[in-house]
Amino acid sequence: MIAQLTGTVASVGESYAVVDVQGVGYAVQAGAHTLANLKVGSQAVLAISTIVREDSITLHGFNTAEERDLFELLQSAQRIGPRIARDAIEVLSPDTLRYAIATGDTATLSRIPGVGKKGAERIVLDLADKIGHVDLGGVPKQAGNRPGGWRTQVGQGLQALGWSAKEAETAIEKLDAEGADGTDVPTLLKQAIRLLGKR
Repeated sequence: MIAQLTGTVASVGESYAVVDVQGVGYAVQAGAHTLANLKVGSQAVLAISTIVREDSITLHGFNTAEERDLFELLQSAQRIGPRIARDAIEVLSPDTLRYAIATGDTATLSRIPGVGKKGAERIVLDLADKIGHVDLGGVPKQAGNRPGGWRTQVGQGLQALGWSAKEAETAIEKLDAEGADGTDVPTLLKQAIRLLGKR
């Protein structure tokens, strides 16, 4: 089983990237916040979950081993396949996911695309005793329930529109400090543009 890939990013698509490892190109399925950190020609280290089926072998890539392990754990719940498990990692941070499962927070889990109230209850039932130790002292911080990797995506968007990396970083810090309401990358990008002023 492949658990990690280290190589050069050969290409990035909408839902996958190709990582060249010593001349061999591996197609890796990944979510938006993982792909946002990959740049063609740069070196990448991805935590990998290998899914073997009768007719295929699929690699799923993540920024961290923690995300990969949660992806694999989620699939041990009934009716949770790779697509829903990956969407869960996209929508909720690992800390938020683990906390929601440990405390039976079905409202938070229901925010995962394809998971309704019953699905959320099933996740809690199947995984609460497998999630490991979770600090129940307080809800993990995830400003405005923003998507993982939003800073990178907003920064890249601003630079693509002509702002410098330093200007983009300043806008992102302001968004953090002001606790902007946006819960998706397009909304956060618009707020950042407003902070910097139109070009």
